[in-house]
Amino acid sequence: MSDVFVSKKSVEKKEDGKARVSFLNTPRPLAVKKTEEHKLPNHNHNPFTPFYYYPDNVNFITREPEEKIILMLRAHPITNLRWMLTGLLMSLAPIFFLFFPFFEKLPIGYQNILVIIWYLITFAFIFEEFLMWFFHVNIVTDERIIEVDFVSIFAREITDANLDQIQDVTSQIVGGVWTFFNFGNVIVQTASEIPRITFEKVPKPDEVSKILRELRVEEEQEKIEGRVR
Repeated sequence: MSDVFVSKKSVEKKEDGKARVSFLNTPRPLAVKKTEEHKLPNHNHNPFTPFYYYPDNVNFITREPEEKIILMLRAHPITNLRWMLTGLLMSLAPIFFLFFPFFEKLPIGYQNILVIIWYLITFAFIFEEFLMWFFHVNIVTDERIIEVDFVSIFAREITDANLDQIQDVTSQIVGGVWTFFNFGNVIVQTASEIPRITFEKVPKPDEVSKILRELRVEEEQEKIEGRVR
């Protein structure tokens, strides 16, 4: 079975004398020890990271006591560029209010109130867009995959499927921008009530697909070993 990440290769000797190739510092997802997590290539402590391997201090409502979080994903930060530019233009808009005759005719007090209201609307727009990016996450654990869809401040949807229900995993990169910044969609076909779960515009979609396939294989192997025992 292939490893999650490929780094330096080394050749080790088996007991039967045959050589086998192994990969240093690339343990399988379910084989990583707690003390080794901080040494992994994609492990960091940035709460805003879009690709978080073995995240620290991350939890979710439906998590089981013994459930281990392998990966947490958000949309690539470049996808925020549109609403950030919109927020910037909205912030600069009051400068042009003076060019409108009706605004100049208003008393200074009313002008100030309108500007304050405009900035409150701008702040609310930027804050909501940020929350929708920050809390719209995809989580991969040692038992299942979860999509948390942050619809609005007052609504969210949580969809999940067990690892053994995964039937097919496809990575999708569309266009030059997606290729240049290495982000895309990871489409997971499942045998659960929700037949399709999509990780939208996440970084390193090929690596995510590889991790999911590897976890599915390990889950199947564990079940086979359990039956044998």
